[in-house]
Amino acid sequence: MNARRAMPDVAIAGGGMIGAACALALARRGFDVTLIEAREPAPWHAEDREDLRVIALAPSSAKLLEELGVWQTVRNARVSPYSRMQVWDAMSGAQLDFDAASEGRAELGWIVENKLLLWTLWQALDAAGVRLVCPGEVRDFETRPDRVGLTLGAGESLSARLLVIADGAHSTLRGKTGIRTRGRDYAQRAVVAHVATERPHEAAAWQRFLPGGPIALLPLSDGRSSIVWTLPDAEAQRVLAMDDAAFRDAVGFATDFRLGRIIEATPRASFPLRLQLAQDYATARCVLLGDAAHAVHPLAGQGANLGLRDVAELVSVLSEAREADRDFTAMHVLQRYARRRRSADTLDALSFDALARVFAMRAPPLVALRGLGMRAVNASRPLKRKLVVHAAGR
Repeated sequence: MNARRAMPDVAIAGGGMIGAACALALARRGFDVTLIEAREPAPWHAEDREDLRVIALAPSSAKLLEELGVWQTVRNARVSPYSRMQVWDAMSGAQLDFDAASEGRAELGWIVENKLLLWTLWQALDAAGVRLVCPGEVRDFETRPDRVGLTLGAGESLSARLLVIADGAHSTLRGKTGIRTRGRDYAQRAVVAHVATERPHEAAAWQRFLPGGPIALLPLSDGRSSIVWTLPDAEAQRVLAMDDAAFRDAVGFATDFRLGRIIEATPRASFPLRLQLAQDYATARCVLLGDAAHAVHPLAGQGANLGLRDVAELVSVLSEAREADRDFTAMHVLQRYARRRRSADTLDALSFDALARVFAMRAPPLVALRGLGMRAVNASRPLKRKLVVHAAGR
């Protein structure tokens, strides 16, 4: 890296999905952007089996990716649209049914591999004019009146007008800003794998709430399903240690054999779950983005979508300021982004947390009340429409 290059408008620390999307979006709006990341993403190849980590991409996220010029590439590669979703409660028997057609939509969303989306975003960076510092790491920074000075590895340095911190939930840079977080450890892990089922998934997403946490079956393009099974830590370790036959049986029972027997399963992986919310999203010449700002329960599949909504809001706020010939790094501009996204992210995160608590209740009167509530929502088309519209990011 040449430290003597012209100072970029924005330096982004973290080249994961959200950081890369932000770099591409800002560059498309004419900002001079430098993206700093420790390692390049693994290449995606069509002949590879699907990545174990997938996201349920909402229409708002697809819209952003289309604006960035990458959505058609992703769709042409390998995605699985889903037009229906069924959610049911193992204890009360109540269920919710969502159908895209009844809402005048072709799809509710798309199941996309993390690896594919990240690789596609990275392939677009160079043509958009994003400068990459990779391998690279922001080890420290100092805020000055007219810039933020970044200390990188091997004695290298870089200055930028604005630092976007997108280095994940365990962000070291967030700590250096002095921004605190609040939240709780769920003492749960999400076990992920891909499974082949006796019956087709019918381009539908299926989710069953169990006392220990939900299990979801998400449709893949090759006819298999991706499972995301939330379990208490000890139970997750037991499930991870099962032989393949026992695991297939366990998934079948957990999903109430909604898609028949599980006839094949890939090796499993898992990751810990935590609720974490930054108490602010901006300080002088610095903003938080994606998981560095918020980590949420995966039961609604909205983590990546919230991050992409952060990107859309940040790019909109910065662009609006610059187009009006105002300082886009001014604190009141950064706080406009921070207020809007922190409010929306907090509402969603606490809603997901409340749902997790409600579905963990086992007392019979509470289970009965929960069932009545689900049946009432399922019978109300206006309420279901509101849920669909909110999940779509509108």
